[in-house]
Amino acid sequence: MGNDNHACRVRGTVHAPCPISGRMARRVECAAVNVDLERLVQLQKTASQLQKVEAELAQVPRDRAALEARLSEERARLDEARTGLQGSQKNRKQHETELQDLEQKRSKYKSQLMDVKTNKEYTAMLHEIEGVEREIRGREDLILGEMEKTETLNDEVKQEEQVFKAVEQRFREEGSSLDARARSLQVQAEQLRAERDAVAATLSPAVMDLYARVAKLRGVAVAEARDGTCQVCHVKLRPQMYVDLKKNEAIVQCPACNRILFYDTTAAAVPSQP
Repeated sequence: MGNDNHACRVRGTVHAPCPISGRMARRVECAAVNVDLERLVQLQKTASQLQKVEAELAQVPRDRAALEARLSEERARLDEARTGLQGSQKNRKQHETELQDLEQKRSKYKSQLMDVKTNKEYTAMLHEIEGVEREIRGREDLILGEMEKTETLNDEVKQEEQVFKAVEQRFREEGSSLDARARSLQVQAEQLRAERDAVAATLSPAVMDLYARVAKLRGVAVAEARDGTCQVCHVKLRPQMYVDLKKNEAIVQCPACNRILFYDTTAAAVPSQP
């Protein structure tokens, strides 16, 4: 038996998860694994999973804001179309009122035409009537234009109402989906925090302090070493250091990035022959 910081050394075919990687391996020689290192790897794995879940959880409000922005955009388009339609209808009513006033004015002039005494007054009155009739034709053209515009705007409003209805339905559906996702992620985060704290509680203060300092400095505190290289900073390790590191018997830090290194024994596993 080893000391408290090491697992047992076993030679031969292994059919159990590797204590470092957690993956199944065959025909792998398991070294005397440093228990603190094993726990640090698990702690980093859990912390990385928690970081990912928390990032996804933080994304939910942003996704919801994007949905709300899309809904607001479509509502603004619908409001704009409705405002345009109302404006056109208002203009038409204004032109119709003005047309009625002009028609009354023309009738008044025509009635006065019978009372004029001289040719000069008669000619002047005819000019007044002609001027009013030009204004009447102008108002009639404006009314016709507004009628055509109103018809076009009415079609636009109907189209925008359909689009808004579809966006509003999608907003409700995706909003409900985001609520469910947020609840699921919250549960996952709480579970991972509990798992992280449980693993951390098994580490000595000195080891935990080392992990915390590296994590604060580098973000990721534990990195895999493979092919003689730190897989995070990609610095080549000294040959003898890599040979010793592959035993996973001690806590070793990368000389370049200071991350705690471990060797995944399943990476060197030899597949069993059928």
